[in-house]
Amino acid sequence: RIKMTLSRVLLLTALIALAACEKEKAPTGTDPVASLPTVEAPLQDVDDPYAAAEQIKLDERAPQEWDDLHNVYKLSDNIISGGEPHGEEALRRISEMGVKTIVSVDGKVPDQATAAKYGLRYVHVPIHYSGISEDEMLRLTKAFRELEGPFFVHCFHGKHRGPAGAAVGRLALDGISRGQALAEMRQWCGTAAHYPGLYGVIATGEVPAADATEAYAWDFPAAHTLSDFREAMVDSARCWDNLKLLFANEWKPDPEHPDLDAVNESDKLAQFMGLCAEMDMVRDKPEDFQGWMAASAVGSKALQESLNKLAGGDAAALEAANAAFRKLGKDCKSCHGQYRNN
Repeated sequence: RIKMTLSRVLLLTALIALAACEKEKAPTGTDPVASLPTVEAPLQDVDDPYAAAEQIKLDERAPQEWDDLHNVYKLSDNIISGGEPHGEEALRRISEMGVKTIVSVDGKVPDQATAAKYGLRYVHVPIHYSGISEDEMLRLTKAFRELEGPFFVHCFHGKHRGPAGAAVGRLALDGISRGQALAEMRQWCGTAAHYPGLYGVIATGEVPAADATEAYAWDFPAAHTLSDFREAMVDSARCWDNLKLLFANEWKPDPEHPDLDAVNESDKLAQFMGLCAEMDMVRDKPEDFQGWMAASAVGSKALQESLNKLAGGDAAALEAANAAFRKLGKDCKSCHGQYRNN
């Protein structure tokens, strides 16, 4: 009995010592909410956020540039801003930077499969040139606070929407001042004055508190899903409006809208129209409606292919792109005339 009692005492003593040792080794302040920095309150009396981006003067810094990856700025150990990675080599390079999560704020669906080959997770939170909505802000801040970093944040060119998304990460994860975030957008990344909404949301927008993002139910999808046909049509209409501006300028970038790119916009439109044509709601519509949707999916694909050829140096593709654009517009107009208000 005495031996058994001594054994139990020794075992209990060892367990207590082990628990004490583990407690000493456990890092302090690991509460995911308590350990996050406080986000600076929105700036007051800011009439021109773009002008406010000059109040803090930054040292000049050139971006890192490759053929397949552009306008890359390491803003901190946590946040890197840049353009869309074009191809597998670009994703491999991002992985070598130490990045664990890529956040795309562009409308095009990311290449998650290739990214995963290099240990990269993609999160897709499309935002618009006009700013960042409340839901989009919740998703961005939740991703930065809860997923593994460092983060690479990109749009298409990496100059406008991407830097705004990266600025959210700088505020929520790094705790920098809003003035610093604005300065990085303008002075380093090159975010244009044509997008006051992007500057405005960083200067005066509400960034949700840590407990709000912790409570927000969202599973960090690698591809943003369109909730219904109406949402798909809204996003398609934005692409179409952008393509109209580019068509008027012979598919060249418009100085008033420097982030618009004909290939990227046609890629997104082709994705949207292809998804729409496959929706159950469309299959339940009359045959003429289904026909117009199918024609629009084919037409948007033809436009996409022509613009890709044009961007690749095939001057003869200009005529084909213009013809595809006009045909697509005619099909859309016919469908709208019959069904837009139904």
